[in-house]
Amino acid sequence: MKLLPFLRPAALLATLPAMLAFSACNKDDDKPAPAQARVLAVQAAPSANVQVKVLVDTKNVGQLSYGQNIQNGNYTSVDAGSRMIYVNDASSNNTIASLKTTFDQNKSYSIFAYSPTTALGSADILVTPDDLMVPTAGKAKIRIVNLGVSLTNPVSLSVLLPQGGTSDIVPMVAFAKASAFTEITPGPYNFAVSTGTGTSAVVEAMVGDGNGNTAVSRTYEAGKIYTVVLRGVKSSAVATDLRLKASVIQNN
Repeated sequence: MKLLPFLRPAALLATLPAMLAFSACNKDDDKPAPAQARVLAVQAAPSANVQVKVLVDTKNVGQLSYGQNIQNGNYTSVDAGSRMIYVNDASSNNTIASLKTTFDQNKSYSIFAYSPTTALGSADILVTPDDLMVPTAGKAKIRIVNLGVSLTNPVSLSVLLPQGGTSDIVPMVAFAKASAFTEITPGPYNFAVSTGTGTSAVVEAMVGDGNGNTAVSRTYEAGKIYTVVLRGVKSSAVATDLRLKASVIQNN
């Protein structure tokens, strides 16, 4: 029985690996999670109208057909900081566009694949910061993103006037640019996307319900945030589904 005290140090040594491993796990658990941002992906590239995968570094944030966006308001969390965005052909995994950008912590962004030209395979990436601050009470917010290929003039988000012409809600947005969000009075609207101003304005596309039915209005709700995306090519020589269209994303 007098030998027992000499056994205790050995028993203690035997437990050290497990204790060290537990301590290491605790240290790993104590590391703060990487700062996060949120992204929403949109495939709006008519010259590369294939299904694409949108990657932030190696994280797939959307596999989309042409004209498709991730479900309204369904942003995906990604690591904040300097990141590479890739738009890959989903079938071959070949990269058709890439962009290095920086995502700020706790901010939200939209990633648009778009076509700079009508050349086959033409694709580039536009990243927009998304201001998701709640609108003023009793108001909605809206913006327009101009990705209409072959349009030489800026576009405006407008309402048609009974006497003819248009009144601009969001004026003069250049190609491959996004406007800031503007507050509007909620209610039913069939917005127009137009070039020019007043009675000389030319309607390039009607927004309609934002899902392809251009003859009806859409009801914009108080507290909601919307993005109108003009996409496609201004040409009768391309397939109908690749011509200019306006769609609506609800961002919240």
